[in-house]
Amino acid sequence: MIEIHQSALISPNSDIEPSKKGSKIAIGENVIIDSFVKIKPAGGKGSIIIGDGSIINSGCVIYSGNGVTIGKNVAIAANCTLAPVNHKYENKDIQIVDQGFSCSKGGIIIEDDVWIGAGVVILDGAIIRKGCVVGALSLVRGELPEYSINVGNPIKSLGFRK
Repeated sequence: MIEIHQSALISPNSDIEPSKKGSKIAIGENVIIDSFVKIKPAGGKGSIIIGDGSIINSGCVIYSGNGVTIGKNVAIAANCTLAPVNHKYENKDIQIVDQGFSCSKGGIIIEDDVWIGAGVVILDGAIIRKGCVVGALSLVRGELPEYSINVGNPIKSLGFRK
């Protein structure tokens, strides 16, 4: 099921696939989704929720996996990947693509007033707390504290916004 608020601006050059497994995609009020954004239900039954006033820029890919929640007024720069899913690779006698997916680490949660820089990859289990700034080309796989500035290390932040 896809729910798009009437005030959302969705580029005709974006691609939002409906779920075949019952995942929900909800796009809030005044959300902007730029050209060449791909939103794909894959790897699980989690929903994708994009909060009011958020902006997803060109080239971003968001998989549903174990769920993605994006808060209000979040800015996601170009070419970011949100992948809340993990392939199994436990048995060397079975091809990875045939092993399915691992258990959830909790999906991805991005709280309100967050800025995600260009080329960031956010993995299953990531929690980006309110007011964070994540620098370009960072990998986020843990929890970032409120109002921290992070450039690649999901454990240690560089400072706090004032």
